[in-house]
Amino acid sequence: MKNTIAIELGNDDKHAFSMVVPELPGCFSAGDTIDEAIVNAKEAIELWLEIVIDDGGTIPEPKTIITHQANLEYIGWAWATVTIELTKLSDKVG
Repeated sequence: MKNTIAIELGNDDKHAFSMVVPELPGCFSAGDTIDEAIVNAKEAIELWLEIVIDDGGTIPEPKTIITHQANLEYIGWAWATVTIELTKLSDKVG
């Protein structure tokens, strides 16, 4: 499963890069560098998904970067995708 992350670029060396996963409500993280933000995003997504799976919830279908870029809330943000292996997150998948 590929998830899109939106990364708010820090405008100086004193601020971290924050990131959100638009289709996963409340899933966010940060990092001192973009690379660190992406690694932290993957961990946040895995935790979010694992909780939803274990609770029997529904996982939203991932949307494309282009779809998210149309959201005015994310103008000027950087975009990346991370791949998550759902079968490795919970014994309830697969």
